[in-house]
Amino acid sequence: MAGPELAAIIAGLPATVPFVGPEVIERNTGSKFRARLGANESPFGPSPKVIAAIAEAAPDVWTYGDSENHELKEALASHLGTPMDTIVIGEGIDGLLGLTCRLYLEPGDKVVTSLGAYPTFNYHVAAQGAELVTVPYDENDRESLSELLDSVLAVKPKIVYLANPDNPMGTWWSAGEITRFVAAIPEETLIVLDEAYGETAPAGTLPPITLMRPNLLRYRTFSKAYGLAGMRVGYAIGTAQAVAAFDRIRNHFGVTKLSQIAAGAALADQDYLEQTLAAIATGREEIARRTKDLGLKPIPSATNFVAIDCGADNAYATLVLNAMQDRGIFIRKPAVARLNRCIRMSVGTPKDIALACDVLEDIIETATR
Repeated sequence: MAGPELAAIIAGLPATVPFVGPEVIERNTGSKFRARLGANESPFGPSPKVIAAIAEAAPDVWTYGDSENHELKEALASHLGTPMDTIVIGEGIDGLLGLTCRLYLEPGDKVVTSLGAYPTFNYHVAAQGAELVTVPYDENDRESLSELLDSVLAVKPKIVYLANPDNPMGTWWSAGEITRFVAAIPEETLIVLDEAYGETAPAGTLPPITLMRPNLLRYRTFSKAYGLAGMRVGYAIGTAQAVAAFDRIRNHFGVTKLSQIAAGAALADQDYLEQTLAAIATGREEIARRTKDLGLKPIPSATNFVAIDCGADNAYATLVLNAMQDRGIFIRKPAVARLNRCIRMSVGTPKDIALACDVLEDIIETATR
């Protein structure tokens, strides 16, 4: 028996995932990576206070976590200076993006995004049967605010997606420019503003928390600067009415007890966060210095990774990527034309950055002989 048929939309989708994880690559190749610099994780880990809080709470994992995430939401509201009812917590930004697409998209709806921008969002759009309309990055490898706005005005989409700072290029716009973009978008189009790397960005990158519009949702995470990628905790900020809609479909017990406790402890230790941000900035500078010395062009970054222009085309950048992975260094690269001339290296520990750059130097020297 073949069994019941899948829903038509799902049956038409390829059986793929947005990213192939390092564990999958290791299983497929039978080799362990020597340096894990491809997933934009924080190798500095969470605050020791987070680890202690998890250990203390571990015996209570037989109980469900708070379905309302009340204590974490309360702490976030205090930290950000916004009412609790303007915050929704979910299983990372990825989980919240999936819920957002379910809330707003129907088959045939249009969604505007940048060609090459965060592919997991596109994955959720496809699952709803909506149509992606893409615009190119600008000449400075930034998502083009003017092209995005022009496309919104032309096609009248249900959603427009923008990451600031950007993934995969690490570039960014100022708070003032983002605020003007938000003001120009018609009210019938939802603005999905992904601020996953907000903590690592320069001052003046994020608009004030008071920037509230009925058609604006801002997404942040504990996966990057706070070092909790494995705990899956993210949150969205918006008007009370927009946030309340998530309660209609969210997994109310999806954010685990330990995840809520870990995120709360991480938020409370801002001193450790500042140490981590300093380490990330130092790592970015070291990656930029080493790759410049190799004749490559690191792109200025506001994130915990650096996109590196290899100075040629996709074929050459792919050669470099594959050679790095063959030598035990996990990195990634953008997938679409023009951006795909680059590789992307996450900030690691000083030891991992040194190892990765030494391997990269050998590869570049071999390729240019």
